[in-house]
Amino acid sequence: MREVTAYNWVPDVAQGHVKDLRVRWALEEAGLPYAERLIDHQQKLQPEHLKRQPFAQVPAYNDGAADMFESGAIVMRIAESSETLMPRDEAGRARTMSWAFAALNSIEPFVMKVSWTELFWPDAPWAPAYLVHARGMLGGRLAQLEQWLERRDYLEGRFTAGDLLMASVLRDLERHNILPGYPNVEAFMKRCTGRPAFARALEAQLKVFAAHPPQPVGA
Repeated sequence: MREVTAYNWVPDVAQGHVKDLRVRWALEEAGLPYAERLIDHQQKLQPEHLKRQPFAQVPAYNDGAADMFESGAIVMRIAESSETLMPRDEAGRARTMSWAFAALNSIEPFVMKVSWTELFWPDAPWAPAYLVHARGMLGGRLAQLEQWLERRDYLEGRFTAGDLLMASVLRDLERHNILPGYPNVEAFMKRCTGRPAFARALEAQLKVFAAHPPQPVGA
């Protein structure tokens, strides 16, 4: 049985956005059952978890043959066994991998600069000037993605793990009123997250949080 290690609770602002959601979504798309291994914010700092996830984060993942960390790597591992997530032809696999890395390297760092600043430091004296720069950099990347998605439903004509990771990254912008300025990107994100597998994955994550009381987050 595949096992996903995830938090048993996070603050409201993070619920529905913890990165085990990406892994749950990939497993749902692939039709692969999995078990949850839930930890709290003290257990993430313990040697047992740090041996599996050196940075005291989630998710961690075990499928019997491999013990892994980093959501993007785990999604690609799952995609290897699912034609829904990874085309079988060599060229299609290469393009899927390219888009997966693009989501996590060309888009996500710019998303996080804006999102984290507006969520956690909006009143900091440095925030207004920094956000002008950060939003400008993000806007440049989104404009490029907007152009790519012109007359495309998905990044390469069909849904793959690359789309899953890209949509996961873009979801974090929903609460910042940025995506309406990029209608192709917004439509793409909604198309991906409108898939039944995403709904099941999100429900599974939120169900865990609803069942556990608030706790100190720690480090």
